[in-house]
Amino acid sequence: MSRGISYLHPGPGGFGDEDWMALALHEAIAAFEDDEVPVGVAVVHDGKLLTRAYNQCERLKDPTAHAEMLAITQAVEALGVQRLTGATFYVTKEPCTMCAGALVHARIRRLVIGAPDVKVGACGTVLDVIGHPALNHRIEVAWSVREQESRELLQEFFRRRRKTKSPDG
Repeated sequence: MSRGISYLHPGPGGFGDEDWMALALHEAIAAFEDDEVPVGVAVVHDGKLLTRAYNQCERLKDPTAHAEMLAITQAVEALGVQRLTGATFYVTKEPCTMCAGALVHARIRRLVIGAPDVKVGACGTVLDVIGHPALNHRIEVAWSVREQESRELLQEFFRRRRKTKSPDG
């Protein structure tokens, strides 16, 4: 798989959701190549790329090393703040409950999702952590940006994983 991003060419108005999601997909491909579940994130703040991350649970031997969690840590460090108000997160797969909760606590403005997660998605597909009425922060959500590419990358990863898995499990 190629990690090149030469296909990114912003239009006259600058980068749009499709362009930023391409950067998140670039990160997901890096995860794929590292034998991690291929989820990537690009964080944009004030119209500029702030950080990118991908899943590193296997590499770090840490079940919390999801792309979103790593990106939050990198973004608050880069800005020197505790909250990411004004930030937009571009995520190739719908966040789980842990990540959705962290995004609410980080106070991001907007979440752009590539593919839904029908097993553990916590932004409306299985659960709706970010839209829970008891919470005092709301995140604007956009769905299905480069969904097919995000979904196909995940499907290919799990197809390969099933092929290499031993019958003993």
